[in-house]
This record gives sequence, C-alpha cells and structure tokens, in this order.
Amino acid sequence: MSVAEFLRQRAVEVTVDGSYSLPRWYDCEGKLRNFACRTKRVSPFRMIVDVPVVGKIGERVTSYFQDFGEFQGTISATLKSGFLMELEMTRARRAWMSEKLTWLEKKQRDESVRELRREARFVPQASHTTLTLADGSGHSCFIIDVSTAGVAISCEYDPTIGTPLAVGACVGRVIRKFDNGFAVKFAEKQQRDHLVRLLVRQAAPQPA
Repeated sequence: MSVAEFLRQRAVEVTVDGSYSLPRWYDCEGKLRNFACRTKRVSPFRMIVDVPVVGKIGERVTSYFQDFGEFQGTISATLKSGFLMELEMTRARRAWMSEKLTWLEKKQRDESVRELRREARFVPQASHTTLTLADGSGHSCFIIDVSTAGVAISCEYDPTIGTPLAVGACVGRVIRKFDNGFAVKFAEKQQRDHLVRLLVRQAAPQPA
C-alpha cells in the first residue's frame, strides 16, 4: 500500500516510542543493531514510523513499542525519514489493537497527560537533525528525547563513549550507550525556550 492510500484510511495520529531492527544492520560484534523510532499514524493493519535508518521496500522489520508490544512487519513504502509498515498479527490481536488505539486517542486529549509532557525530558516535534563530529563530518540522527542537560540519540553512526560532537548547534560529549542509541551531555546547560531551535540548527563550521 502507498502512503497516500493509507492517509485516506481511518487511523490514529499517535506518538508512541519504540525500537526496531532491520535484517542487514549489524554492530562491530556482529549483533543485530536496534534503532529508536516513533509512530506517527497507526491503524490495526499498518503504521507510519519515524526512523533514523530507512529500510528498503519489502524488507522485514522487527519492532517493539511501549504501548503495543512487539510487531513483525514488512516495509510497503518509504518516506524521507520513515516508512510505512504492514503489520502481521492475528485477528484477536487486531481487535485488541483497535481498542488500544481508541484509548490512546482519548488519552492524548486529556489535559493532565499534556501537563506531564512538560516535565524535564521531552520529545521535540522535530525528530531529525544532524550530528557533527570534531572533523566536520555530519550524520543524520533521530532525537529520542531531550532535556536542558543533554539529548538521547539514535543514529547509523555508532560513537564510542567520550566522543565530542554537536547535535544541531548544541556541543556535547557521548556519556552513555544503550540498546538503540546513546546519550549526549551538553557542554553547557541549555535554556529550554531555545533548545529545540538549537537542536535542529546546523553546527558552526570547525576551523581548519
């Protein structure tokens, strides 16, 4: 199915964090790599997922989402920073998924839930930015979440702990790695009002 066809179908605009793996991506130890991802539009049959590494049409995807659990699926269409995944599940699970989506849609409109989203760590609307290394090279990356002190990133590039870099225009250093990405601590604490703008802005060129 094409993305245009899916946009005409009944589905829920819902943001759920998760992780996924593609069959051809391995780390230096030969283990299948996990990347972070986030749903954008979901139905009991398929979903559009925002991702750091876009697979190929026809590739199988193994994914896990906090509110939905594990899914097996196939990429049926790709976007600039995501893909449309056809979900494989039993009829009973599709019925459960339909009820879950209805509940999540109602939860999104709850004012108390909106207040909780204003806490220290948050998910910015702009999920994609550029990672710039000390040598000036750049890599596209996916923002998992962010605070005034640092940011969690998922990226094709796999840095070592201690690597200095810039996420957008925010300079920092890799302090921790986890299953689907790594954490960067900013060199200076950022002001929340300007943080998202700085994250999506290009870093200043490095001197020769």
